[in-house]
Amino acid sequence: MVLCMKLLFGPATALFLSAVILLSCFTNLFPYLNYYKSPAPGYLSPEPVPKCDIYRGEWVPDPGLPDYTNETCSYIQDHQNCMFYGRPDLEFLKWRWKPDGCDLPRFDPHKFLQVVSNKTLAFVGDSLARNHYQSLLCLLSKAHVSDFVHGWQVALPKDMTEPGKPHDKNKIMYYAGYNFTIYILWSPFLIRAEEMTDKPGVFRLHLDEPDAWLLSLPRFDYLLLSGANWFTRQAYFYERGQLVGGLYVPLNITTNLTTNFYPHRMAFRTSLRALNGLGFRGKVIVRTLSPMSHFEGGPYNAGGDCKRQRPYFANETVELNDLEQGFYREQVEEFREAEKEAAARGIDMVLMDPTAAMLKRPDGHPSRYGHWPNEKRSMYNDCIHWCLPGPIDAWNDMLLHILSH
Repeated sequence: MVLCMKLLFGPATALFLSAVILLSCFTNLFPYLNYYKSPAPGYLSPEPVPKCDIYRGEWVPDPGLPDYTNETCSYIQDHQNCMFYGRPDLEFLKWRWKPDGCDLPRFDPHKFLQVVSNKTLAFVGDSLARNHYQSLLCLLSKAHVSDFVHGWQVALPKDMTEPGKPHDKNKIMYYAGYNFTIYILWSPFLIRAEEMTDKPGVFRLHLDEPDAWLLSLPRFDYLLLSGANWFTRQAYFYERGQLVGGLYVPLNITTNLTTNFYPHRMAFRTSLRALNGLGFRGKVIVRTLSPMSHFEGGPYNAGGDCKRQRPYFANETVELNDLEQGFYREQVEEFREAEKEAAARGIDMVLMDPTAAMLKRPDGHPSRYGHWPNEKRSMYNDCIHWCLPGPIDAWNDMLLHILSH
């Protein structure tokens, strides 16, 4: 640099200009050097904010719950309408999920509707996905038509389900004030499945073929995928159109694919790979399983029931059974693998993991309070689904947290 200056300006001028340039370089660095100085007395450098794990914590009393009742919400299915059918103990409603070391705000319907404005959310799964969807509708029903927030009017949704199918398991609900649509799509196995006409209750599972819900994918901004319970049913397993195994059914082939775990894993693998392969541009939320082991005094078909009236406390040990542990492990593993590919493709895929929280709530099921005592029902005591209102409402606290971050 000095040589160039000498050629242009002469020796003395060159040395002066070089000094000015060097000084200006260091001067420009001063703000950055000062940034790394030790803080002045009385000032603390900001520490990185630790990420809150909203899925590890405990249930704490909250006298302000529930946020709705069977009288304020018309979307509760009979089987989960515990208050209507006379459940006598209602203290189970007054517990809120509290993560360790941070807080999970209670569901705010106005905030939720603002977050999802001009969006579409789809629940895909079995009756527990429907249980979750109905909880969301009930929580949103807190926001009455007369409420105004920041110029937005909150209204009850309009049922946009295809006319002539009032009892269809697929539903579409539309909130006109926010241009927000909710789908619930029945797909208990997530993959293509057919109930055999000559053997009711027995299914053909095509483990490498996604179900029809995938055809609606372009409509969705958020997709919440879940499943587990139906992988305990009698089924034949097919791959590439060929029989490869089965569960609780006679087989005329030699195979070791005769447990619950293989079809369950393949259902999640096939579904998540399909989402990645199609380059879904919305947010994929994979929800882990809801416990199936809260029956006490026997299995579900031999008098088992769920009569507890409070959650398990932090100092009480409760664990998933072997089947649940296997399903849970597979769901997390398949999610992790799919998440890697999703990240490489720029796809937003997250895990919603309420399993540990719900394991601590054996008190939150309908049991026998999904019908009148004198009604003749073939249904066993229900220790699978969740009362509405009830602990499952915490899933929507978690959902709002996910959609807001």
